[in-house]
Amino acid sequence: MTTAHTPAGPHASLDDPGVRIEDILRESIVEAVPVGRTERQAEFYTLRDGEMLLNMGPHHPATHGVLRVVLKIDGERVVDIDPVLGYLHRGVEKLCENADYHQAICYTDPLEYISSLFCEWAPVMAFEKLLDVQVPRRAEYIRVMATELNRIASHVLTMGFFALDLGGITPVLYGFIERDEIMEMLASLTGQKLLFNYMRIGGVNGDLNHDFLSRLGDWMSHAARQIEANAGLMNENEILVRRARGLGVLDGDTCLRMAVTGPNIRASGLPFDVRRSHPYSIFPELDFDIPTRNEGDCLARYLLRVDEVKQSLRIIDQCLHQMPDGPVMAKLPRLVRPRPGRAFAAVEGPRGMYAAYVISDGTDQPFRMRIHDPSFVHLQLVTLLTPGNLVADTMAIMASLDPVMGGVDK
Repeated sequence: MTTAHTPAGPHASLDDPGVRIEDILRESIVEAVPVGRTERQAEFYTLRDGEMLLNMGPHHPATHGVLRVVLKIDGERVVDIDPVLGYLHRGVEKLCENADYHQAICYTDPLEYISSLFCEWAPVMAFEKLLDVQVPRRAEYIRVMATELNRIASHVLTMGFFALDLGGITPVLYGFIERDEIMEMLASLTGQKLLFNYMRIGGVNGDLNHDFLSRLGDWMSHAARQIEANAGLMNENEILVRRARGLGVLDGDTCLRMAVTGPNIRASGLPFDVRRSHPYSIFPELDFDIPTRNEGDCLARYLLRVDEVKQSLRIIDQCLHQMPDGPVMAKLPRLVRPRPGRAFAAVEGPRGMYAAYVISDGTDQPFRMRIHDPSFVHLQLVTLLTPGNLVADTMAIMASLDPVMGGVDK
């Protein structure tokens, strides 16, 4: 006599002879797939023979923040990739809409926390457009000099972490040496490290001081030579160069289609830089080049950042020699109420165009504030550049795109 099959219940035991192992496995697979999934999720989580899902992050040293990436792999080859966002969400835009215009500045600092001065500059410029504020020229020079120092600090870390994700430890240690010197400089200027809160509507929070100028002079005397030596350590490493060359190639047409900006688009041969394409502050008065590379691969994106560091040093030197005397703040009331209207302002950050769009309803708080963060835009490139490469190459591609999750999960 045949025993009737008992379906596997929610707490079925494998010791029960009426339970089949196939039923248990089928239930576990179904539970792993999100309920109410989209068409994209249905495609991604459907596995063919030989394929499996590999979870990377969110707490993974190569994700440069709390980014979770699900890889669909066939052996060591990546078939598809799904970035899962939202592990660092803080609702910064809504916080800014519930603060007055002066208070909103400090909420933007933790977005791109490696280069927070740029996070402040874009909304401050938008506020100034709403208020028709004329920023003193000395303040503009200080803004440019401080942000270019911040750009160098960001780029040297990116170069070091790029080597770290490819297996090299020494370059990131050298990168932190340069970055720490710059952080000490900016701390003496702004009063705090990392999250500077230095930009103000109509200027900056404090003039240059002796401590800052002394540190800057000492650092500038050896910066170019030291950064060149750090880059040489990586450029002369045959393993790193051969692994990065031809990997994650991004062409110009794809850059335009996916709204890529910053070093990632310039490494693909397109010389788009907000400082030149849509000039702001005193950049039209300064002499500097917009470096480009044509290869569009991981190596080109790394080398372009090395080139940009050299141009930033040129800009800082010009600011020191051309900076005029005068006030560093425009005269404004403590509580400002811009006329009803809207304003958009963009700056060239270390990762691309960082912008703020602000709507005023005539009160002392922004009615709406939206932030354009380049890391969020560039993260979509991972799904284009990674498939077909090895699992180990995923880290190299993401490192060359240089995302910061603070701005992605804003």
